[in-house]
Amino acid sequence: AWAAGVYRDRGWREDAAAALSDAVAGAASPAEQAAWLERAGQLSWERGDREAALRQFQEAVRLDPDQRAAQAGQGRALAALGRVSEALSAYRVALEKQPLPGYALELGELYESLGLTDAARVQYDLLRARVSRDEAGGVDQQLVLGQFEADHGDPAAAVARLRAEWRRQPGIAVADALGWALHRAGDDREALRYAMTATDRVHGGAMRSAPYTYHLAMIERSLGRQGAARRHLTEALRINPYFSPLHAPAARAALAALGEPSMEDVPDFRPPRG
Repeated sequence: AWAAGVYRDRGWREDAAAALSDAVAGAASPAEQAAWLERAGQLSWERGDREAALRQFQEAVRLDPDQRAAQAGQGRALAALGRVSEALSAYRVALEKQPLPGYALELGELYESLGLTDAARVQYDLLRARVSRDEAGGVDQQLVLGQFEADHGDPAAAVARLRAEWRRQPGIAVADALGWALHRAGDDREALRYAMTATDRVHGGAMRSAPYTYHLAMIERSLGRQGAARRHLTEALRINPYFSPLHAPAARAALAALGEPSMEDVPDFRPPRG
């Protein structure tokens, strides 16, 4: 399983999947087997394989009904497959037993994508309440709270929270979240620096991630870098066309609005005559 994590971070998806398969086969208990299956489901989800992700998440829950991460994963995959009622039920079960802020954010965004704004607001209130309880207990939830505030609350407050988080524990996820919060707050030039940190593999960026690449693309679009934005929107949707019930449709709309590249922007490389 540790090897699978290394392979995943390097973008070696097939090696990661094979290593996780070995981990599942060598597990010492059903609960351990379910944990590795949940990781395999995450890997399948990240590469846009909805069906494989759902099978792996379902098997994890069958082996260990307390595997709430797999329960929430089922919700994610079912929503991507258009099985919305089942997706909502899966998320509710996960939240009933383990009300993590991240699950509440995912369910809230699914409700919002369906136009159910009141139901979404209930989940967002749950997220805030859970973060407050966790923080009182010494659990750091600033990353998920910053992600929530950037899209659904106060982007300026998200920037302040995520800057502090970056000082405490800089990392790829924090770089992506801070870059997106800066974009939402209107500071695209600084946002680009963090978004590039999160996605530039040469300088330590993450594996190919649809959400991170989408964030980079939208920042580039705001800066007028249409070619780069078009390329990264295409890449994000190629990695996982279903990465978010809210942002994947926004990515498709943005790509359509950019249209085809203009031939006027292509330099003339024809050699001079004679």
